[in-house]
Amino acid sequence: MLKTNTESDDLNSPGQRQGAREGSSMKAFSDTQKLAAEGLGTFFLLATVVGSGIMGESLAGGNIAIALLANTIPTGAILVVLITIFGPVSGAHFNPAVTLYFFVQKEISARMGALFVAVQIIGGLLGVLAAHAMFGEEILQLSTKVRTGPDQWFSEFIATFGLVATIIGCVRFKPEAVAMGVGLYITAAYWFTASTSFANPAVTIARSFTDTFAGISIAHMPAFVAAQLVGALCAGAVLGWIVGRDPGGRE
Repeated sequence: MLKTNTESDDLNSPGQRQGAREGSSMKAFSDTQKLAAEGLGTFFLLATVVGSGIMGESLAGGNIAIALLANTIPTGAILVVLITIFGPVSGAHFNPAVTLYFFVQKEISARMGALFVAVQIIGGLLGVLAAHAMFGEEILQLSTKVRTGPDQWFSEFIATFGLVATIIGCVRFKPEAVAMGVGLYITAAYWFTASTSFANPAVTIARSFTDTFAGISIAHMPAFVAAQLVGALCAGAVLGWIVGRDPGGRE
């Protein structure tokens, strides 16, 4: 979830810019490679979220807290891995709310942003199907899990605000800490939000197609997505004011 300038073949993430400042030469990646990274990363994120939910629930003996813990730890861990791998390629957004923030900041074009969102959603849906296949579940499902109400929507606003704030702060002051910062934030947010911190429209859409532990009713999905997008925009405004601009002129 590093800042990515898709309009240039120059340094296209804070990690790459940092490397250049240290005298390291970094490869520039094509748009196709960036889109593949976004799709594959979101695929593995959803395979992990749904798969660990299925595994955790099956082993927890009815203890929901244990099942949630079993869902939380793999999700936080895979985010660290995926952002470390794909951050230098695409910025490792894996999240339309994050892509929206970078679009507003003019770090990604409307065309490339739309393509990022498309492959994130497709990758997420395929990740859900893969999790179903791995655990012998019916491949195509629609969720019936109830997740709705003002408390859930506010939780998603807070969860996404905090996620985007984490990214902004890390990118501004310590780009090499983005992967760990995001993984730790999501691990914590699973437990301090009533919604268990979806904080990602692509994840939310994909999870409406699994009637397992991680699911959300497709009827309740749009309100979650709306709260997430508002949270991302508000975080961009507030953190942009708090942290200001770096010496290079970026927010």
